[in-house]
Amino acid sequence: MTDPRHAPLLAPLLADPAARAVLDLLAGAGHRAWIVGGAVRDALMGRPTGDLDIATDAAPETVLTLAGGAGIGAVPTGLAHGTVTLLPQGRPVEVTTLRRDVETFGRHARVAFGASPEEDARRRDFTLNALYLAPDGTLLDPVGGLPDLAARRIRFVGDPATRIREDHLRTLRYFRFHATHGDPAEGLDPDALDAVARHLEGLESLSRERVGAEMRKLLAAPDPAPAVAAMRATGVLQRVLPGAGDGLLAPLVHVEGEAGLPPDPLRRLAALGGRMQPRGCACRGPRQDGSGAI
Repeated sequence: MTDPRHAPLLAPLLADPAARAVLDLLAGAGHRAWIVGGAVRDALMGRPTGDLDIATDAAPETVLTLAGGAGIGAVPTGLAHGTVTLLPQGRPVEVTTLRRDVETFGRHARVAFGASPEEDARRRDFTLNALYLAPDGTLLDPVGGLPDLAARRIRFVGDPATRIREDHLRTLRYFRFHATHGDPAEGLDPDALDAVARHLEGLESLSRERVGAEMRKLLAAPDPAPAVAAMRATGVLQRVLPGAGDGLLAPLVHVEGEAGLPPDPLRRLAALGGRMQPRGCACRGPRQDGSGAI
């Protein structure tokens, strides 16, 4: 059952026309479906919700067939991983079949469908991203995400080292989520920081585009200084931005606040200094539009 205190926060998400169209489509065909991940997390925090992700027990081919019969646009964005993007009213909704990892290869994995929400949750990155909202408002919390969300505590699902080895981008996402969703007064999980420090070499497999996207999101947080300081302490900052230092970041954030300036990731990046290209990064060269730069 959902805590009554959550119902007013979740009601707008459940009433979202695009989400409702997909949930009703799947339920009408006898399938179970849940809104999952960031939209549920942010709704519970009273924040605007962005991308819509839905988990279902329907196979991806079934989702495509149902969408076609209902006149809803559909794109097979990742059939091997169970993902179909539906376009109700032209808005993208990512629908992914419940799954479990059979074998992982960095950011890729061989998956098996037919999993339960509990199994599906165990393959996700952080507990606060593993909340499942059913069409009737029932909230599933298979891995203890609600207490972590209430405490604004960023915690890996299961063993931090295992989650990082599955996808080294999760190292950067850990610090980014601490900056955007964590409690600045809450210390970072020592086990997570230990796992991060022991798996720095995996960062070199990430493309500049992915590193840049995570760094921009982190530096756009109201106060990224504590998270960046932890990146420096664990050795992550030097791996992704050689020569960088965080000594000027906290004073800059303070000055921005005093002057009423909005967060500016590029201004804050300049305060960090360092070279733009990560040392040893498996980069594919600069793009002509500059979008590959941090």
